[in-house]
Amino acid sequence: MASSTAKQALFEAIALMGKAFASPRRLELLDLLAQAPRGVEELAEQSGQSVANASQHLQALHAAGMVTRTREGARVVYALAGEEALRLWLALRDASAAQLAEVERAAHDYLGEDVETIGREDLLERLASGDVVLVDVRPQEEFAAGHIEGARSIPLAELERRLAELPADREVVAYCRGPFCAYSHEAVRQLNDAGRKALRLEDGWPEWRLAHPSPQHP
Repeated sequence: MASSTAKQALFEAIALMGKAFASPRRLELLDLLAQAPRGVEELAEQSGQSVANASQHLQALHAAGMVTRTREGARVVYALAGEEALRLWLALRDASAAQLAEVERAAHDYLGEDVETIGREDLLERLASGDVVLVDVRPQEEFAAGHIEGARSIPLAELERRLAELPADREVVAYCRGPFCAYSHEAVRQLNDAGRKALRLEDGWPEWRLAHPSPQHP
């Protein structure tokens, strides 16, 4: 019979991944890496922490098997460790939102009142009929790393001055990083204020990537 020591060691090994999730800073880093690979300095800047702290959190995520790292000259680039790591992060996020009222309250405080949404299947039908225009309002580097086929890249910071690029006879669907990403919420509000009919995709690029794999994103 296996010893209790070996059994404890097994569960301690499994707990490494749980420990990796026990920091909001690490979860934010996972959310950023779900969009595109990034260097340590970029991740530190976008998550509002020092390079040293970001590096420590990334090391913990790497030890747990959640991220990979490669060296490009003097630069270390991190990426999510494949589809399973992405699924695990999204499952944790979604389960927390479903089970914890604190998440719902915090999301409301951060995002404000929700805007009108559209689901993935409805969006596919409307894209096929050509009566909507799809806009990716994430930063351009995230769009370049992967995006929904047929989407236009108009980062939120450029939306107001580029409104004329959007066909006036079609509704606009904006999407960004996921349901807790403020970019698409704000984009819909800006479009509505400009007199345009606009919707927000219920989720974002990571969920679409998993639901509709392409040769570039298997």
